[in-house]
Amino acid sequence: MASQNRSSISKIMNNDTLQHARYLAVAKTRAKVLKAFSMVIPMPRPLLFVGDKSCHELCDMIINEGGTKVFIVTDAVLNKLGVPAKVTDYLQANNIEYVIYDGITPDPTFKVVEDGLRQSKNANCDAVLAIGGGSVIDAAKMIAMSQGNNCQPKQLIGLFKARKPCMPLYCIPTTAGTGSEATIGAVVSDDKTHQKAISIDPKMVPLAAAIDPAIMQGMPPHITADTGIDVLTHALEAWMSVNAGAETDYYAASATKGVMEYLPIAYKDGTNIKAREEMGIAAHYGGIAFNKAGLGYVHAIAHQLGAHYGIPHGRANAIVLPYVLDLNRKASEKRLAILAKKIGIVESGKVGSSDGDIADNLIAKVRELLATVNIDPTVKGMQTSDFDSMAKAAAKEVSDTYAVPTYMPASGIKQILTRIKQASDKKEAEQATA
Repeated sequence: MASQNRSSISKIMNNDTLQHARYLAVAKTRAKVLKAFSMVIPMPRPLLFVGDKSCHELCDMIINEGGTKVFIVTDAVLNKLGVPAKVTDYLQANNIEYVIYDGITPDPTFKVVEDGLRQSKNANCDAVLAIGGGSVIDAAKMIAMSQGNNCQPKQLIGLFKARKPCMPLYCIPTTAGTGSEATIGAVVSDDKTHQKAISIDPKMVPLAAAIDPAIMQGMPPHITADTGIDVLTHALEAWMSVNAGAETDYYAASATKGVMEYLPIAYKDGTNIKAREEMGIAAHYGGIAFNKAGLGYVHAIAHQLGAHYGIPHGRANAIVLPYVLDLNRKASEKRLAILAKKIGIVESGKVGSSDGDIADNLIAKVRELLATVNIDPTVKGMQTSDFDSMAKAAAKEVSDTYAVPTYMPASGIKQILTRIKQASDKKEAEQATA
């Protein structure tokens, strides 16, 4: 009987190894293709305005470019708080018409984007302006691309589906997080399954963006934390990417340094203009970095936590990040040591230490930051029965899209999900008995 069990286990392990070998071959081939694309296809960048007058400078550009009726994409909370008023008052004073669409939800669905597209077309708007976080900017990208190509948003899912440029598109980020104003991608969720679909095309990069720290002052601490760790995740995954290069390294390192230095300040004092501006720049730099180098398992697994359990994207990244850093530590220790030295967070007396020690120190600093901004590392309601489909989807996302330093079989992803569940269950039990 024991012999039969050993034989069965050996067979499973051999099958898993074989499947992983096939997965590895496909993933590495696609990573090389993506690197070739990034080198051949030009990556446009938005003109960037920075400072407390940057919103008005952006509006001047819209006017000078011939915009006469602006479709403003935002969400209901920002609209209720009067955040768009800084822009709409200025447009009105310059006799520019506008229409506000505040129907954007977190992880916007196709229906949300289609509703916005219909309103923009019915109003004959000739420019799109996003005022909001990553969800708002992604939705605005899809609206502008769909209207510019006279098609439905679903027709743009995939790589380079647009035949024509998008409508003139401009962005004012209200959170320092996604860096979506600098990227060639947009994410939309399925209305029923809530699985995320991605459109990638250089044509959707906005013409210009404004990083206005005054607009970011209203972000509550928990959103400041979540979006800030999203920036850090972009930077670290871009830095560890096999497709990283000198350009992406510059932006990834700058973004990492900015987050490590200024996120604790912005979290503690949301009115600190310097911290808000630096975090906005870090988010933009992080977007530029992963736009070319790509992301990795943190995002792939975080997307599944969001789809299955409604965890906000930045928080999901924060939950997964330490586990993936541990996973990549051996393969990336030299790169992580270089990053730690470059951004100046090597502890005194550690300069002569091994790359492994310095990498461990950097990972420890990341964990300290997560604790400083009070990230809750738990997920309520995780079901083991979900893990097979979650692991499969995350593995596919990585093999299709990212060039990571360490490739895992689906069983490895399930182990990370299991560890997150165990930590979550333990904390819940401790709270129940407290």
